[in-house]
Amino acid sequence: MEVREAVPEEYAEAGRVTAEAYREFIRPGEEDWERYLLRIADVAARAGDTTIMVAVEDGRVLGSLTLELEGRVRDGDHEHRPLDPGEAHIRMLGVDPTARARGVARALMAASEAKARAAGKTFLTLHTTLRMEAAQAMYDGLGYHRSEDRVFPDGFVLLSYRKEL
Repeated sequence: MEVREAVPEEYAEAGRVTAEAYREFIRPGEEDWERYLLRIADVAARAGDTTIMVAVEDGRVLGSLTLELEGRVRDGDHEHRPLDPGEAHIRMLGVDPTARARGVARALMAASEAKARAAGKTFLTLHTTLRMEAAQAMYDGLGYHRSEDRVFPDGFVLLSYRKEL
């Protein structure tokens, strides 16, 4: 398995794989999640402002994540808040459901941490949801610590994590 920055020819597949990874968390009637899947799948829309990391094996994209080093993904969640000095932020980590339990997510996280360090960043942040229990366990195991959660007006909670580099 090779972990590296995605090339434009991989954007569509990286988006498809990542959206598919999130599909299991959608419950019937959750239109906000359905709209989020469309944003997740549109890697090309965020590639100019962020770094897209992929895990590839035999030409197949197994997983991807979005690493915000200088710019933010343009959506309602982060649109107007710049990164703090020293901060890198991980978003939209997803692994093809058929490639899980092989260390793909951990490899993507390790490569992103290395990329953030190389860019002079001193800490990484990320968010996840209560539904993503496997992700929470992985972040805990990788040395991330909980920080102040983000609670939206509708009651939706994003669990916040931080790791010093």
